[in-house]
Amino acid sequence: MATRRPSARGTLAATLRAIHERFVTGDVDATYLESTPLRPEVAASWQRSLAGGVDPDCITEQAVSDDVSRLRDAHPLSSAMPIIRQLLVEDAAESGVVVAVTAADGTLLWVEGDRNARRRAEAMNFVPGADWSERAAGTNAPGTALALDRAVQIRGSEHFARVVQPWSCTAVPIHASDGGALIGALDLTGGIRVVSPHTRALMRATAVAVENHLELLRLTTDTAESPGSAHLTVLGSNRPRWVVTDELGRSRTTTLTGRHADILILLTRHPEGLTADHLALLLDDKDLDVGTVRAELSRLRKVIGSDFVQSRPYRLLKPVTSDLAEAFSALDAGDVDTALSHYCGPLLPQSVSPAIARLRTELSASLRGAVFATGDFGALRRWLDLPEGRDDRDGWQMLHDGAQARSVTRAQAGGRLAGIDFEFG
Repeated sequence: MATRRPSARGTLAATLRAIHERFVTGDVDATYLESTPLRPEVAASWQRSLAGGVDPDCITEQAVSDDVSRLRDAHPLSSAMPIIRQLLVEDAAESGVVVAVTAADGTLLWVEGDRNARRRAEAMNFVPGADWSERAAGTNAPGTALALDRAVQIRGSEHFARVVQPWSCTAVPIHASDGGALIGALDLTGGIRVVSPHTRALMRATAVAVENHLELLRLTTDTAESPGSAHLTVLGSNRPRWVVTDELGRSRTTTLTGRHADILILLTRHPEGLTADHLALLLDDKDLDVGTVRAELSRLRKVIGSDFVQSRPYRLLKPVTSDLAEAFSALDAGDVDTALSHYCGPLLPQSVSPAIARLRTELSASLRGAVFATGDFGALRRWLDLPEGRDDRDGWQMLHDGAQARSVTRAQAGGRLAGIDFEFG
């Protein structure tokens, strides 16, 4: 019976793995690499990785930042994410690849794309907040692209860390519009087909589109009285924040009082404007004095800038985005996965405003209903991991009933159900 001969690609991959093993274990030195099929740019990266103390077996143990929201808010590429999603992420949604956006220091800020590929990537710590610079993760496309400041393609066995070797990736650096400072990188990670000339051209074209966007934003900002990009973070247990960012990453982050956050959210939901009387009713349906509302608006202008809020009626003069609006928009589009990514907890949980309470309930109930409607157990588990889902008996029952018999997931769900019944009866 005839046997299948190994492909040239498979033979090269096996050769590179053998070279890698000898190099990282110290059997050979850097000069040996010059006589091997290893590409010179990869050989140089391996040398930097080894000299920097990168352990090829331990990158999954790297710490992950727990402040990704702040990093995203403060980064200039946040304004370019709609462009990146349109040009790269939308086509990656069902193609087995993930799209990553990093900061200049190698920190992953966004990891989006194919759901199953993202889950597999999580196993190697390829998640938002993780450091994928060369100094932390060894040879990899985004980290090496940042180190060299040019487009890089890394094929499977060329990666320095063993856990990354089943993957291939293409990455390009992104520069600021003024002075060309390096501000981050775009990366496409998946199978061997992501290292084709076509992919390199696509990534470069996307980088040009992003840099053109940043230049246009800079020109627009330079002609305005103040930066025009403002974002509100109001979901979850952290204090509400107001972030204004320009295209160079210069940002001003202000922690808001609960009342100021209430007012700003209500103004974003009422672009037509609100009178002081109407605002007073939305903030407190009992006896809030209109004079108190006017005084709060006066203080708010001093905090965020007078050019953002107009009076008579009170309304926003410039676009203001928020994680609340992003979550609602994702639900409107039927994208439950993205909605869950934006949702880290209830809207302004300490607020006693009846209008805010209504929005809080609406978003939470809408998201829960959408998760249940998808029948996606991955999305269901993400909901159950949220504070609101921890005691969601119906959700845990659904997970229990849908899990395989004698599986760990079924056992965990059964245990959670027993705990809920014990506490609540």
